[in-house]
Amino acid sequence: MAQVLRPLNEIYRGSDYPEVLVGLSEPDDAAVYQLDAARAIISTTDFFPPVVDDPYDFGAIAAANALSDVYAMGGEPLMAINLVAYPEDLDKGILSEILRGGAEKVKEAGAVIAGGHSITDAEPKYGLSITGEVKTSDIIRKSGALVGDALILSKRIGTGVITTALKRDIADPQHVAAAVASMSRLNRAASRLAQRHDVHAMTDITGFGLVGHALEMAKLSGFDFRLNMSANALLPGTIEYARKGVFPGGMERNREYYSQWLRVEGELAQHERDLLFDPQTSGGLLMSVAADRADALLADLQESGEDAFVLGEVSHGPGNIIVASSD
Repeated sequence: MAQVLRPLNEIYRGSDYPEVLVGLSEPDDAAVYQLDAARAIISTTDFFPPVVDDPYDFGAIAAANALSDVYAMGGEPLMAINLVAYPEDLDKGILSEILRGGAEKVKEAGAVIAGGHSITDAEPKYGLSITGEVKTSDIIRKSGALVGDALILSKRIGTGVITTALKRDIADPQHVAAAVASMSRLNRAASRLAQRHDVHAMTDITGFGLVGHALEMAKLSGFDFRLNMSANALLPGTIEYARKGVFPGGMERNREYYSQWLRVEGELAQHERDLLFDPQTSGGLLMSVAADRADALLADLQESGEDAFVLGEVSHGPGNIIVASSD
């Protein structure tokens, strides 16, 4: 991907666009454009094929996923634009339900859908382009984690495994329901609590899996992230399907690339290792927060309904991910 983007780097040099606070130099979850000394605009987009069978749920999940990048920067969404690809011969009622799911999720976020664009495609795809806002003093980047910080994740992982089990018709409906509830849940409350507790660095966990996204934070912060994997980090059913090798193809791509920065301490079975690379859809926010504020942040997250847990800590090192089993 870096090779593909190289021509853009040559056209748009960060030093020529100082008002682009995020987006032209270090990678982050969304682009941020400064309007004045106090305010900035956040811009992001995301779309993908269905991950669940119910069209309404798919629309809601896709919307929550797109909105998540705004929340990961510490901002609030203002407006969204629908992005739709849809087969000519598929029932348009299905598309109506997808759009309804997305619209109601955007309304829940306090934003509005004000247009969109559609094309004909062999496979349905849906997502949104989001415009948000943030105070320049409140921007939370991927960089900024400090040694001694606690690492807290606001949602459990395992959605890639569970949605793959659904595609293979072997998923327990209760497991699917728990995954849908997690993927549909906005990261709004978690983002606001991150602001309240002065989180140092933050990102959302999506397609690159836990290791991929944690690594981005670790590298940009310049320290190692030590993670402890345990059962409370996983959605119900995740271990069961993982033991059967039920993983999406993206897991293998993530594992092939990100394994070079992974260090494992102790014993982790192969399926436990693979879960570290499981691509997530609309995953939680990974937060790096001062250790003396971690308990209060965790309590507030759990009180707000999040399945949050302490995932590990930041330590001295070149920016690797070190994982140990806590079971």
